[in-house]
Amino acid sequence: MGGYSSEVDISILSGNVVYANLDREKYRLFKLLILKEKWVHVDENGLETPVNKEDFSLRSGANKIHFDCVFNAIHGHPGEDGVLLAYFDLFGIKHTSAPFYQMAVTFNKRDTLSFLKPYGIKMASSVYLNQGDPYDTDQILRQVGLPCFVKPNKSGSSFGVSKVKSKEALAPAMDFAFKEDNEILIESFLDGTEVSVGVIEWQNKIKVMPETEIVSHNEFFDFEAKYLGKSEEITPARISELQRNNLIEAAEKIYKVLNLKGLSRADFIIVGDIPYFIEMNMVPGITTESILPKQARYAGISLQELFGNCIEMALK
Repeated sequence: MGGYSSEVDISILSGNVVYANLDREKYRLFKLLILKEKWVHVDENGLETPVNKEDFSLRSGANKIHFDCVFNAIHGHPGEDGVLLAYFDLFGIKHTSAPFYQMAVTFNKRDTLSFLKPYGIKMASSVYLNQGDPYDTDQILRQVGLPCFVKPNKSGSSFGVSKVKSKEALAPAMDFAFKEDNEILIESFLDGTEVSVGVIEWQNKIKVMPETEIVSHNEFFDFEAKYLGKSEEITPARISELQRNNLIEAAEKIYKVLNLKGLSRADFIIVGDIPYFIEMNMVPGITTESILPKQARYAGISLQELFGNCIEMALK
């Protein structure tokens, strides 16, 4: 848990929930904090022991501890973008996420959309910009319209995201997004029902979880709405059977097309009866109040079962 991004505190919350809920009769657990300034094991008393980066091991007296599996609870860089997972692959260490290439692709919103487009997945109109690129505001707005969303291409927890309602607000929103990332995405507004659906590898099969309808008290599902109670999350969503079937079909197709593993959460806007894909979260929030654990509870899956299954699927 931890990481190098703005999501470090959310990751530590998620990691502590995993640590508290895994079955200690099955697993010997170690809490590892991965930060820019240090990689350490934190014991029950808060004492820290450095992690040996040369082989990702711990020293315990005269013994060296090597890990059978890493439960990846790092949102953002370097856990969700595949960087740390490629490092684990060098040592043959199993982990609970998808392979590093899939993690890198799905962490990049533009690349995910480009990857899925040929497969007929519906999505919003969008414009992609690198920091420093020349741009024409009028041309962008002709393509995406108003209102629109400006978001960092590679970030989570809605950091750096703005809903833009006027031409004058576009440039400040872009500057705000560029503070999080040197690449941004500008997307058309979709007027529909926002839903988020977990798709997981469950007992060797792909399982689409009960979907959650997002009703934000703010302009959109921003950081406050996600983490500070400024939203309603309704599971299952108040959608028709046709909408639900279309959503399940799209969510499962995306998981298969991208060749994903482990936990995921896909976000959609349902317009009419059609789900429009927004983005993929490959290290979704897993605190007790996060969307995916709530969906698991509704499906009759406890946190111990959910997290234990992640490890068993990784080890197989």
